[in-house]
Amino acid sequence: MGVTDRLAAPARETIRRTVFLPSWVVSAALAVPFLAGLSVPPTLQYVPLVASVLVLGLPHGAVDHLAVARSRGERPDWRAIARVFALYGLVGGAYAVGWFLTPAAAFVLFIAVTWFHWGQGDLYALRALADADHLCSVPQRATTVIVRGGLPMLVPLLAFPGWYRRVAVDLVALFAPGAVAAIEWAFRADVRAALAVAYGALVVGTLAVGYARVDDPTAWRLDAAETLGLTAYFAVVPPVLAIGVYFCLWHSLRHVARLLLVDDEATAALRERDPAAAFTQFARDALPLTVASLLLLAGLYVLVPNPPATIPEWVALYLVFIAVVTLPHVVVVTVMDRAQRVWA
Repeated sequence: MGVTDRLAAPARETIRRTVFLPSWVVSAALAVPFLAGLSVPPTLQYVPLVASVLVLGLPHGAVDHLAVARSRGERPDWRAIARVFALYGLVGGAYAVGWFLTPAAAFVLFIAVTWFHWGQGDLYALRALADADHLCSVPQRATTVIVRGGLPMLVPLLAFPGWYRRVAVDLVALFAPGAVAAIEWAFRADVRAALAVAYGALVVGTLAVGYARVDDPTAWRLDAAETLGLTAYFAVVPPVLAIGVYFCLWHSLRHVARLLLVDDEATAALRERDPAAAFTQFARDALPLTVASLLLLAGLYVLVPNPPATIPEWVALYLVFIAVVTLPHVVVVTVMDRAQRVWA
């Protein structure tokens, strides 16, 4: 099954209307007031991340046990499901141990893996949902992944280093409060300046190469508008709020769309212009492992050396759990990329 399988064109058209518009509208609606000087109490900025426990964020990875087989055009059987469970147990379990042993290094790995994964998700959306013919080589797709993943992972560090450091401290302090000293270098002004120059050059270069190779400029304009729009969004909206909204209504929503397009029942509903039925099918598939994930999150609370007491600390615990499940989730999505020829 190719990434732009034309048999799914009616379903993809329904997905485009259902998925892209909410992410654009909400991002713009948040950015404009902050440009005008809006101030939101810090506690309220955590609301989208808290909501992501049940709304799209955590559930978007709760169908991994079905996704690999479906992306290959197969019906998931117990062997396929068992392989994904084993992957989560081994890879996720090893990473969880890493948080207890070297929390600062685990935090850096979390940023790196999320950077790749969120860029990976946008690459799929550009190719499968926007028909981006300007991404016509593997190096272009690789730089697009770096650029798109850097929007939520790097731009907030450049624009709000204090907030970024506060979140890092909250995560690491659950295991070893003093360990954050190992990554203090990332918050220095000279390091951030060098990163800004390098990243800015990569953004300009990636968009310029895409424009030079484009046949139909429609998808390139979408790519450029999203890239520049998200740059502004993450530069003006405080990171916890910005990333919480992005996680739910951008990354997770687009991944759910991908899952719907490999599920026969959901795709049939999308062809009938019934996205509500398709998303209901996803919710049924995601519910069991979402509940199981909440139980595992409770177990992590019992095990951490310094249990959370405040809202930021509770969110930090949740983010550590998200980090643990993201690593095997990235493996699953990479297998899906291969099956759907995202990089071909």
